[in-house]
Amino acid sequence: MVSTQAAWLVLVASIAAESLGTAALTLSAGFSRIVPSIITALCYILAIWLMALATKRLEMSLAYAVWAGGSAAMTTLIGVVCFGDSMGGLKALGLCTTIAGIVLLNLSASGA
Repeated sequence: MVSTQAAWLVLVASIAAESLGTAALTLSAGFSRIVPSIITALCYILAIWLMALATKRLEMSLAYAVWAGGSAAMTTLIGVVCFGDSMGGLKALGLCTTIAGIVLLNLSASGA
């Protein structure tokens, strides 16, 4: 890992892998469909591996909080766009506060 900026990109890739794995988990129908089940497992393995790489340069507490919040936000958006999940006012507010929390964590890590 060369730089902190590269670590953030790796963390974003980890968030994407985890979110795609969760979408594939939905499509796996309880692991009864083989292809989505394999995609789920591969995405989760990739997500954890990328997270391990990112934490070489990022503080573990910050990286995990951003990963968890980012994954939750991205998974919510995937659910709404791809699976017809509802998006009411409270869910939208929760999504906005999650994103605001991630921004505040990043600001605190940079000394702001």
